[in-house]
Amino acid sequence: MTVAPERPVALRRGQDLVAPELFDRLAAFCAEEYGLDPATAVRVMNEGLAFLWTMGTTGKGAVMAPSRDVDPAWHTFMLHSQEYAAWCEEHFGRFLHHAPNSKTRSGGLMLDVMELMHGAGFAVDRSLWGFTANCNEPACCGDGPCC
Repeated sequence: MTVAPERPVALRRGQDLVAPELFDRLAAFCAEEYGLDPATAVRVMNEGLAFLWTMGTTGKGAVMAPSRDVDPAWHTFMLHSQEYAAWCEEHFGRFLHHAPNSKTRSGGLMLDVMELMHGAGFAVDRSLWGFTANCNEPACCGDGPCC
């Protein structure tokens, strides 16, 4: 009997949740508004859209918060208010409000958010959540200055 090797499942990207033209506009605005280089703005917007999708589909918005690096994506999308409102209504049937509370951004919370996003099928850019992408434990805990 021959067993076929399992194919890895491709993880989703936040940028696939909106039309390419809209994503490009959002990334360009994010770069300009927040002084990010274009490649970083693409990463931030990608992560922010995945965060919003996870928040909107899990019903756990009350216990989720974006990292400081990802928060500009939410602000960028909200400033494109017509597109943001229509996207929220289409996908969640409601508007996802932004109630800032920077005191909730603990390492544990960021890990929980990343886990929720990964559970929703998204590739997660750990470096935008305060964790390095390639951590070599035990020498590095993943959230300290050693990484």
